[in-house]
Amino acid sequence: MRTMEPVLQSWTERVRQAAANKTALRIRGGASKDFLAQSLEGEPLDTREYSGITSYEPSELVVTVRAGTPLAELEAALAEQGQCLAFEPPHFSQPGQASATVGGMVAAGLSGPARASVGGVRDFVLGLNLINGRGELLTFGGQVMKNVAGYDVSRLMVGAWGTLGVIAEVSLKVLPVAPAEATLVFELDQALALAQLHRWGAQPLPLNASCWVRDSGRELLFVRLRGAVAAVEAACQKMLAQVNGTRMDNAQAGPDWQACRDLRLPFFAQPPAPDKGLWRLSVAQTAPVLELPWPQLVEWHGAQRWLWAPLNAAQALREAAAKAGGHATLFIVPGDASGPQQRTAPLPEALERIQQRLKAEFDPAGIFNRAGLN
Repeated sequence: MRTMEPVLQSWTERVRQAAANKTALRIRGGASKDFLAQSLEGEPLDTREYSGITSYEPSELVVTVRAGTPLAELEAALAEQGQCLAFEPPHFSQPGQASATVGGMVAAGLSGPARASVGGVRDFVLGLNLINGRGELLTFGGQVMKNVAGYDVSRLMVGAWGTLGVIAEVSLKVLPVAPAEATLVFELDQALALAQLHRWGAQPLPLNASCWVRDSGRELLFVRLRGAVAAVEAACQKMLAQVNGTRMDNAQAGPDWQACRDLRLPFFAQPPAPDKGLWRLSVAQTAPVLELPWPQLVEWHGAQRWLWAPLNAAQALREAAAKAGGHATLFIVPGDASGPQQRTAPLPEALERIQQRLKAEFDPAGIFNRAGLN
């Protein structure tokens, strides 16, 4: 019989008791993403008591870490070895507040500016340990790529927002920090910016991230390059020769990209209109400008578009996103919104059945994160 550590044993007992009593549990780490939830329901199950890096092999590019480990602590340990989480997970932490955790990073499945170039959280999860709604400690995947025959359950937990179980430990693929980085700025309207990004995307350039935004009356496209020193320098020369622009100092650009990652740019400040929510439109990278009456911020080479829009614009936004090959999500709900809001469009019937079957299998009593994002 498998021997569990005391913390995990206490968690399984809490889960079993909650299942027996039909009592809701709210899995949480540093609470850095509480602002994304419309309501917070259930007794907290704090994962921070189960923290620490249990295995790290820099030469193998693999780290195994407990769910309650602060994300900043993991990133610092990787940085000491010249490595990183290439997908740039958001922290969302504010000064004086608790920090994001590794478990929350996986459960949320959110990625930063480099997502379009390197992949998302799901692409870097190798395996994990999970406590399901029956109080069973399950292991999925492992510590190497291509180690799963059949359905890869470990990656199913990415973006599930804790609705399927308590993540206890996770193994992640890490990558070396790029030897060189540069950020270029071009003054282009959105249509020209998207067209230019598509042209650059067809060339052998070390594109890593992009952000188009209207800032102080100017329409600006920021492009970040990462890779070998020679490749980055050659790309800078080529791109600046094709389009008039400037190169930012890395000391200035770095904090700006972090602010973009954590939704701290001026664009993301709460607008004065109380009925507006922050919408995220995930669309095909090659989608044209979306003819919508609200200002936008465009990331991921065109694949992610943010905007503040009224709640009653949901149908128009979802139709526009669907036409562009994607979907719209109400990411942040206004604080004074009345009643629960539909965050995403209803799933197709076949997908809804699959989701319900997964929920019934992993959490038959329906105790986990009832107020998670839907």
